[in-house]
Amino acid sequence: MAEMMLYPTTITRLAPAKINLALRITRRREDGYHLLESLFLPLSWGDTVQVRVQKAQRTEISCDCAPDTTLSGPQNLAGRAAKAYLDARDLRARVEIHIYKRVWVAAGLGGGSSDAAAVLCALSTLDFMPPTEAQLLRLALNLGADVPFFLDPRPARVSGIGEHRVPLMAPTLDLLLLNPQIPLSTADVFSALGLAPGQSLEKNQPSPALPKRLMDAQEAATWVENDLELAAESLCPAIGELREALLNHGALAAGLSGSGPTLFGLFPSKTAAAAAAKELGAKSTSSLVQCSSVCNLTPS
Repeated sequence: MAEMMLYPTTITRLAPAKINLALRITRRREDGYHLLESLFLPLSWGDTVQVRVQKAQRTEISCDCAPDTTLSGPQNLAGRAAKAYLDARDLRARVEIHIYKRVWVAAGLGGGSSDAAAVLCALSTLDFMPPTEAQLLRLALNLGADVPFFLDPRPARVSGIGEHRVPLMAPTLDLLLLNPQIPLSTADVFSALGLAPGQSLEKNQPSPALPKRLMDAQEAATWVENDLELAAESLCPAIGELREALLNHGALAAGLSGSGPTLFGLFPSKTAAAAAAKELGAKSTSSLVQCSSVCNLTPS
């Protein structure tokens, strides 16, 4: 058993949400995983994750989540991340995780994946002999396809099942998020997409390669697309209504993030986003958040 952790120590990290500016599903592998190409953008809005590590003879993991206490417990992905890290490093410790949850659950914004990555990064910081980047990446990928991105949440072109990341040059974008408060299961959305193992998604014409750089909001708006949007909308018709609401209130483009049901509106300015937020907030029953993408985010 290794003895290589700093005790006792508490680390607090931002666990940012993300949007998929573009999300293409290219093929379903024979093992059931879907291959994707996507533009991931971290947001200025997210959860706060506090990790406290204490010396212990056996591993003990607790995970408290507020204000939604139904998410508390070691079965939370953040708790599972802590156990996976300690097991992989042959360490024993008491790990107390406290999450202040802002990101909506099952919303296509990667909230749980970001929390898990925050825990992995915190434990790695406290480890006198931390795992290599490749080892940490494997741990993250075993927890979920979005977790690797949040180990270093910067704008990126992501491919494979989430394990391949290439930096994306991108400006700060002004956004409005709308969520109909109807959680959508990722598995259900992919099932509605209907790809059989080994099958590729048929399209009328080949899609251009995703960009390496976005110059401004106008250019970013031209890349908004999501191959899961029709499948998600078949399960949650409110998605179409939210898309129209964002476009009718000045969004340059409106798209689904991940498997939904959150819609993001991309606005030409913070002022325009704020005006839309005020009008939509007064008449919409959906949850709403005004935020921005972050062009170079290092968690602290």
